[in-house]
Amino acid sequence: MVMHPRTLADPQTLARITRLELRARAVVEGVISGMHKSPHRGSSVEFAQHRDYVPGDEIRHIDWKVYARSDRYHIKQFEEETNLKAILVLDTSESMNYKGIRSALSKREYATVCAAALAVLLMRQRDAVGLALCDDGVRQFIPPASTSSHMRLLLETLERKDSAPKTGIADTFHDLAERVRRRSLLIVFSDLFTNPTDILRGLQHFHHRKHEAILFHVLDRDELTFPFRETSRFEGMEGEAPLLIEPNALRQEYLRTFQAYVEALRRGCRELNMDYVQLVTDQPVDTALSQYLAERMRQSH
Repeated sequence: MVMHPRTLADPQTLARITRLELRARAVVEGVISGMHKSPHRGSSVEFAQHRDYVPGDEIRHIDWKVYARSDRYHIKQFEEETNLKAILVLDTSESMNYKGIRSALSKREYATVCAAALAVLLMRQRDAVGLALCDDGVRQFIPPASTSSHMRLLLETLERKDSAPKTGIADTFHDLAERVRRRSLLIVFSDLFTNPTDILRGLQHFHHRKHEAILFHVLDRDELTFPFRETSRFEGMEGEAPLLIEPNALRQEYLRTFQAYVEALRRGCRELNMDYVQLVTDQPVDTALSQYLAERMRQSH
């Protein structure tokens, strides 16, 4: 993707990107602090192997002795260097714009900050990060890379506010499973408002293609508790017809149905050995990510 220079030079765009970058880096510092983990790698690395040079690699890691023999550039790879490729998958459908009265951010805004923070964390580890924006399909796809200019491109793209009425997240999973050729970590941010059976079929496709996946289920507290008391007109955010509802009569059935839906997702992810994580938008982002990453590290040891 080529970014028009006027887009990046626009002062309002630059201000939005800078705010997102500052917020993401603040979250990262909170995550690292919460995990009691230094953000700096140790200096006691050991040479592991060579790999081909690709644009964006640091020149200081080129093995010039190998170049003298082969006339080709090779990078010295160390044990601490990883080859992880991650794709951030952000649901940009209209329902993600919901913001309850107790939430400072909409679900879309909250997911955007989380995605930016994880991009910062991954790039600190020299991992490559890509991005897919999705609504009723994959609307924009940026392949993984790990350069500072690529980070700016990711932030600029995450800051875009356009959305589409419908969610087709399950179809999106099938598209991504085929589009991403190399084994990758797919990190999904979505409210997952579609049939859980369809979602799990899409995740099964990831599994079949040997991809790892983390499913961040982004929810507003209203969706978990259904706090509404007065008779209200509920308008669908993805094109559904509006309904006039007396909430007290509906609350118990709503909560029962919602819990069954969440449990189906949890169980399906567990069977696929994939992480299912609820992110509730009234919880600080650094707290939510710290808790998840600390638990993931604990389980990996």
